[in-house]
Amino acid sequence: MRQLSYIIRVLTVAPLMALAMLLMLYFRDPAFFGSSLNFALAIVFLVLFPLLAYPLQRFSPKYKDKGREGQRALAFVFAVTGYVLGCASALILPTPTNVLIIYVSYLLSGVIAIALNRLLHFKASGHACGIVGPFLLLVYFGSAAGFIGFLVLAAAWAASIYMKRHTHAQLAAGGLIPFAALALVAAVLAALG
Repeated sequence: MRQLSYIIRVLTVAPLMALAMLLMLYFRDPAFFGSSLNFALAIVFLVLFPLLAYPLQRFSPKYKDKGREGQRALAFVFAVTGYVLGCASALILPTPTNVLIIYVSYLLSGVIAIALNRLLHFKASGHACGIVGPFLLLVYFGSAAGFIGFLVLAAAWAASIYMKRHTHAQLAAGGLIPFAALALVAAVLAALG
């Protein structure tokens, strides 16, 4: 059971969930991204940047001796950097609003997670956040495939609890963060209207 739980957790890391979302959106409608460049950049900023932390940890003086915790912290730094660069690219290049919504939702999720961690000293699950966010965005953009996220989240939730990586409260909080982020984005869009 431990091996299965480990495999589930590896397959449901945030960058792979982002890749699944991007591919589903692209194959549903390639015009969603406006251009191949925007699609490629989305993969770079949402998938490759967060994954860079894992091989680069050993070269970082601040994180190399901190084991798994250091790996997660560095991954978070790379992820948020990718989200900021994604937002910047979407503002500089001709990019559809939908792509900007994705980047801003990811960035707001990161900011909310930081606020919970630093201000309230509560460790919301980045793993749950990284699963719910992409599938929630799929639903937001009208893709029924987003509802698969419930099954993926249930499997990852069970694996996380089994491996004692998170508590139920941490997983629930992490899963709620993307809802708050997307609600803020939708409210701003409605106000700009």
